[in-house]
Amino acid sequence: MSETAEPLRPPPPGFAPTPSRGKFTLHNGPTFRASAEDDLRTGMWVLDRHCNGMGFLHGGMTCSFSDSALAWAVWSVTGKMSVTLKLTMEFMDIVREGTWLEAHPEVTLVDGDMVHVTAQLIKADGGIAARADAIFRTLRRKS
Repeated sequence: MSETAEPLRPPPPGFAPTPSRGKFTLHNGPTFRASAEDDLRTGMWVLDRHCNGMGFLHGGMTCSFSDSALAWAVWSVTGKMSVTLKLTMEFMDIVREGTWLEAHPEVTLVDGDMVHVTAQLIKADGGIAARADAIFRTLRRKS
């Protein structure tokens, strides 16, 4: 752990740590996934390293968290890895350090290799922090 590492705070009941997918995820995590079958939610505690100079969640981190949560939803529905073709964000409220934030994704359309997905980012108090909409392309593995 680096000298700026923060202690791991346990997630709310019903969430488990997300397995790491590389250095970027390790640096920007941790994130947590809902453990119930067919529950596509992803959550995170907003830590100091996720915040901008004003002390709330950085827009870039919001985008990264959303992208990961949306990709997980695509994987859950299609069983295929994917790449993001388009990601749009609407920011509705600030998210302060220490807040539990959840992405509530929904796959809205699977059209061949194209998957459309949306999510609301909801704070622990029920407020909507942002909305993400994306299009992913699923990948075919070469044998």
